[in-house]
Amino acid sequence: MKKGDIEVYTLDELKDKTLGSIGTPERDKYENELKLELLGEMIKQVRKERNLTQEELGKLIGVQKAQISKLENSTKNARIDTIIKVFNALKTRISFSVELLDGCIEIA
Repeated sequence: MKKGDIEVYTLDELKDKTLGSIGTPERDKYENELKLELLGEMIKQVRKERNLTQEELGKLIGVQKAQISKLENSTKNARIDTIIKVFNALKTRISFSVELLDGCIEIA
């Protein structure tokens, strides 16, 4: 779409143009990293709502303050059991969704 002499794109159009359309490996990687970043932000938000410091949350689950800081800033390298412990300590419910893309599983 053109607005004067400037071309205007929606966010979805920009993502399609720069990352590829939905379902491409590059787009999937971007979307997954974005979800992980949001998870860390959610941990931080709930911790603050519960009036806990990073140190206090760390003590609740048996890790150092630095580990909580790392979780809040990037959950890319976090272990799933640590994330579950954090949400349990924050008295929240967490759910994960698994979707079969090809519709089948083979067990040897």
